[in-house]
Amino acid sequence: LRDFPTLAHVIRFARDRGVGAAAEASAQPGAGAPEAAAAPAAAHAVPAFTGDLAAAERLPRRIPGPVLRPPAAWCQPTGVTLDGTKRVVVMADEGGVGTRLAKRLSALGVTVLVLRPDCARSNLESQLSEWVAGGPVHGLYWLPALDVEAPISELDPESWREALRRRVKNLHAAVRYLDSGGQLGPSGTFLVSATRLGGYHGYDEAGAQAPLGGAVTGFTKAYARERPELLAKAVDFGATRKTAELADALLEETLCDPGAVEIGRAGGRRWTVGLREVPVTAGGDGMPLGRETVFVVTGAAGAIVSAIVADLATGSGGGIFHLLDLTPEPDAGDADLAMYQTDREGLKKIIAERIAASGKRATPVLIERELGKYERLYCALIAIESVREAGGEVFYHEVDLTDPAAVAAVMAQIRSRHGRIDVLVHAAGLEISHAIADKEQQEFNLVFDVKCDGWFNLLHGAAGMPIGATVVFSSVAGRFGNAGQTDYSAANDLLCKTTSSFRRTRPGTRGLALDWTAWGGLGMATRGSIPKVMEMAGIEMLPPEAGICWIRRELTAGPVRGEIVVAGSLGVLVAEPAAGGLDTTAVDTSRSGPMIGQVTGMGPYSGLTVETTLHPVEQPFLHDHRIDGTPVLPGVMGIEAFAALASLVAPGMHVAAVEQMQYQSPVKFYRDEPRTLTLRAVVRPDGDDLVADCELRAARTLKGEDTPRWTTHFTGSARLAAEPPARERGETPTKPPSVTVGHDDIYRVYFHGPAYQVLEEGWRYDGGAVGRFARDLPAGHVPEDDPTATRPRLAELCFQTAGLWEIGETGQMPLPARVDLVVTVGRPQPGVPLFAVVHPAKEGGFNCRVVDSSGDVLVRMDGYRTVQAGPVPDDMFGPLRAAMRG
Repeated sequence: LRDFPTLAHVIRFARDRGVGAAAEASAQPGAGAPEAAAAPAAAHAVPAFTGDLAAAERLPRRIPGPVLRPPAAWCQPTGVTLDGTKRVVVMADEGGVGTRLAKRLSALGVTVLVLRPDCARSNLESQLSEWVAGGPVHGLYWLPALDVEAPISELDPESWREALRRRVKNLHAAVRYLDSGGQLGPSGTFLVSATRLGGYHGYDEAGAQAPLGGAVTGFTKAYARERPELLAKAVDFGATRKTAELADALLEETLCDPGAVEIGRAGGRRWTVGLREVPVTAGGDGMPLGRETVFVVTGAAGAIVSAIVADLATGSGGGIFHLLDLTPEPDAGDADLAMYQTDREGLKKIIAERIAASGKRATPVLIERELGKYERLYCALIAIESVREAGGEVFYHEVDLTDPAAVAAVMAQIRSRHGRIDVLVHAAGLEISHAIADKEQQEFNLVFDVKCDGWFNLLHGAAGMPIGATVVFSSVAGRFGNAGQTDYSAANDLLCKTTSSFRRTRPGTRGLALDWTAWGGLGMATRGSIPKVMEMAGIEMLPPEAGICWIRRELTAGPVRGEIVVAGSLGVLVAEPAAGGLDTTAVDTSRSGPMIGQVTGMGPYSGLTVETTLHPVEQPFLHDHRIDGTPVLPGVMGIEAFAALASLVAPGMHVAAVEQMQYQSPVKFYRDEPRTLTLRAVVRPDGDDLVADCELRAARTLKGEDTPRWTTHFTGSARLAAEPPARERGETPTKPPSVTVGHDDIYRVYFHGPAYQVLEEGWRYDGGAVGRFARDLPAGHVPEDDPTATRPRLAELCFQTAGLWEIGETGQMPLPARVDLVVTVGRPQPGVPLFAVVHPAKEGGFNCRVVDSSGDVLVRMDGYRTVQAGPVPDDMFGPLRAAMRG
């Protein structure tokens, strides 16, 4: 009954074992056309782990994307020099950038050694040998990935392999030769590669333009990890014929900015690749998974993949699965396979005896190699049984993914049976870590080809067939690079960039690339010293129960397409050099307002970082903003801080708005002592605008503790645009009614001191409230002539006027919780009265306009929400309630 728990299982059992079924099976033409695998007669293979959506939710979901780098003039030097003492190899492109670059280098006195992009590997190595014999080589420019690519759909297997030979396999040969000879690696040497992915490394909405360059980028990132003293950069460009401009940019990147390996050039700015945490959105554009969903899964005999297949089968109520692997289809009645499941140590002894009987020495390596075959057979059996137990159909294909004809034959069967693929999961691959000097060509090809040629053969074989979604298995090695894994990183990044290119070439296919960290408890990374090495590097291994259900969650939730990092703590992978490559003295902060202190760096992940020390005795906005006697940073100064911080990174652009302000925790200045705040802004493109995602943090060491505790107090985004916000007009209720609440009664309730007593009076108006701005206020900050990016006390006028309405309605004291949007439109004119007009919003919270008496809007605030701090005492409540209730 455990084997056949439903009527469908019983019917299938009878059908598969009936005389008619046996006769039909014997008539099938050849072993290359498998039928649905029969239900096994042996004991069930059981996955070691099952998926748990709650475990997946506990992990951050990070999306790579372009983030702004500072102008090259703001960056530290790289330590590379280009002069008459240097000899540099240039692997040219077909489009003329290499020719321009060689001329620029020659003008600097550099000896330039030019390679042709079509040269054979043997010729490349012999030429390098000749050059090295004549003197040291100090750097390598690699440009073939700048050349125009035909769309992948128009390539055949031979042209695919030739394109990759030119771009990355020759790169492996050149770097291996120069590295093993000690030419590349020491400080002052460099590898600078160039790609044509679009200027954002394929992470913009348009997607990658020339995705084969992803292999070059992946290789470069891995080599950077392997040789940290060397300068390694992958510089990406868009489509342009300006060869001189690209050559100049490559020289500039060689000499400036050691803070990032991936650099993009687009829109007149420099970019790198950072990470954003983006939670899964339920619903959206996700796809339903059901019994008729057609899955094609490669690498199905892997421990991780078989568990994922089981999860997809369960989640789809069965589904139709085509499982591809080099491992033969398992025989459920195989006694050795059954023994692997129940008595692995016993099977090891039998294997040792068989090896010895064959005349070989039964070494642990040979025993483990044979045992590994049974492990893959067992995992394949798990995948097959899991689909059948879920009520689905499963077809197993023993196939070499690097054989185009064999893959095409499998795809022809799928086309004939179903006419479509709903989900294509390319999980096949292997990893062999060796330093570049020890990584032979055969090993590089083995690791690279399974992933990349296999991927091409799948797409080529499926040409013209609808594919709903693709999921490729990448790795943190592909995203960040990893020492000893130039082939693995190159292959994974190529898969990511081809997935990105689907936005252009296959808009109807939702492409996903998963950058897995090493899995704990399952798969290759659980063996040997890897878990300990990961722990020392601060990299958290992936809980298998979280990873197993990740694909199902991504497919059904949506709507993100592209690359996703699946990992906990990333440790050294996101470590940044001191100051992030920024020359902090190059950033002018002299007119940036009171919230901007000392710039400390600008890293790819941390963004622009500023440390600002504030003293309640010195700053009126602290001294006059106290709760229970303790100075508290006003929420409006958080808005000001983020606007001013964003303005630093893009001189000439205008603050269009501050968005999605969140006040998680008040910033308190205990005992009136100064406190240092850390401000960070990671700037990303958004259409023609820039958006700075900001946070304000502070550390505090509690009594009896040695380690400070960090708290994120405020978060939000500042939007930058080429033009200032457009002028607006609004209603101006300048005439108060007969009942108002005046300054003295307001500040019997509110805790603000003179500099923040911004209300002269308030009254009810059209279901909301109006607050008149107080005249002759003392300075809000010092020095008083230091300009602000926003109008903090006009935003405070909105806060306090909304508070009047809320106190009048509820009797509770409100404090800021969040603001959806703040736009500073214009400057107040001297002597012109100002008013805040507040209305409760239908979706909750308040909308506010600060207008002058002529109707010009100065500040627009939408979606202001509060949290209640407690009841207002009755003796303070009366005048305010009378005014707010009319």
